[in-house]
Amino acid sequence: MSNVSPSEISREISVEIVKSVPRTVEAVGLPVATSGAVPRQLGLTRAALAAHGFEGKAGQVLLVPSASGPTLIALGIGDPAELTANGLRNAAAALVRAAGKRASIATALADIEGVDSKTAGQAIVEGALLAAYKYIGLKSDTSGATTLTQLSLVVGDKRGPGVRAGAERGQVTATATFLARDLANTPPAYLTARKMAERAVAVAADTGLGVEVFDKDKLLAMGCGGMIGVNQGSVEPPRMVKLTYTPKNPTGHLVLVGKGVMYDSGGISLKPSDGMHAKMKMDMSGAAAVLGAMSTLKALKCKAQVTAYLMCTDNLPSGSAFKLGDVLTFRNGKTAEIHNTDAEGRLVLADGLSLAVEDGADAIVDIATLTGAAVAALGPKIAAVLGNDQPFVDRVKAAAGRTDESIWQLPLAKEYRKFIDSQVADMKNVGGPYGGAITAALFLSEFVGSTPWAHLDIAGPMDVDGDDGWLSRGATGFGTRTLIDLATSFSR
Repeated sequence: MSNVSPSEISREISVEIVKSVPRTVEAVGLPVATSGAVPRQLGLTRAALAAHGFEGKAGQVLLVPSASGPTLIALGIGDPAELTANGLRNAAAALVRAAGKRASIATALADIEGVDSKTAGQAIVEGALLAAYKYIGLKSDTSGATTLTQLSLVVGDKRGPGVRAGAERGQVTATATFLARDLANTPPAYLTARKMAERAVAVAADTGLGVEVFDKDKLLAMGCGGMIGVNQGSVEPPRMVKLTYTPKNPTGHLVLVGKGVMYDSGGISLKPSDGMHAKMKMDMSGAAAVLGAMSTLKALKCKAQVTAYLMCTDNLPSGSAFKLGDVLTFRNGKTAEIHNTDAEGRLVLADGLSLAVEDGADAIVDIATLTGAAVAALGPKIAAVLGNDQPFVDRVKAAAGRTDESIWQLPLAKEYRKFIDSQVADMKNVGGPYGGAITAALFLSEFVGSTPWAHLDIAGPMDVDGDDGWLSRGATGFGTRTLIDLATSFSR
């Protein structure tokens, strides 16, 4: 087993801004649009490229081997008038994948006019590094690990400073996403709630965050009945981790709450033994994304105060597990009757959201692999967002748009609130067979009061089965960069 994690490897990928292609590089990516001149370095005309099936469309690549010198890679960027940061990110990812095991790559992608230089630098570095990610885990054969060690962005004097600033930011955001992916890919026996808390403490020490860990006794004393109830069936105790970042004269106070169910068997409402059950080590992807995002705030000089809660526990069946018909009492005093123990994420989030309100948050975001209903509605590539304040939800949607993490707003339909009415408690924890993503969000809304709040249900895009653009097989770290963008642009 390799003791070097992908997030550590990402820091070892050297990103440099240069005026010409270094002599030592093994591959050079040359951008080609669907119209205009073809880079002369390729040594091919547009007609010759077309004969090989390459038209310059976005996502197309063509390798041009050389008897001496680096391999040349034609990169399709589509219509130059329609080029965006997301297009550059995808082109950089396509370049890395086309380059295979070549360790050093250069490209002039960042020198294309039309996209702000800083934005371009960040997008290209993110695309390249995120595509280079490979999780080796417990394999004895580590030959599948990333081989990329150097990325050279070739730019002129005019765009150089902006590209450099963007590239530095891109390295920070990519490394944070690597951390989130590492955590979510880790087998559950190797990442319990206690070990997640230990990792968070280490990350906080490395990145200038305040940190406090709450054990089972503290959670019980605090009245966090959601965390205690879900944890009842596990021999592993729960942990809640509070992370704080407080700059001088903050522009506002944002609180992030991440679902950290380290392994979700469904509890008494046991999941079927299928492929999705095997992926339930990733049910802590929300907490992983929050930890990754928090790790960047000092480096990126975030101006807002940001607090985070990682709500970490297993959900397992045993003689002590919480049962259907039980009633849990949460931190804010509200009660819920349990009708499905596999709807546990909302129960642990409820305590975190209650604490966020107590902290005096100007706005709250929770992020969770919460419902199969969100997957059924939006598929595996798009997350759901719901909230109680449209201007704030719009901010979250804008942040997701800038990072190319696709989200779609579903309505917080108050007419569905009756679906979670209970005869014995303030509410039930499920609302029937329809609109499950909405009724889950309505449950969560009971714990935020009037504080502007957005809920991200990332059950669909938490992982991918194969390499796809800047997404690498396995856990995606989805939401990490959206939360970074939101936090670093946040004001009350």
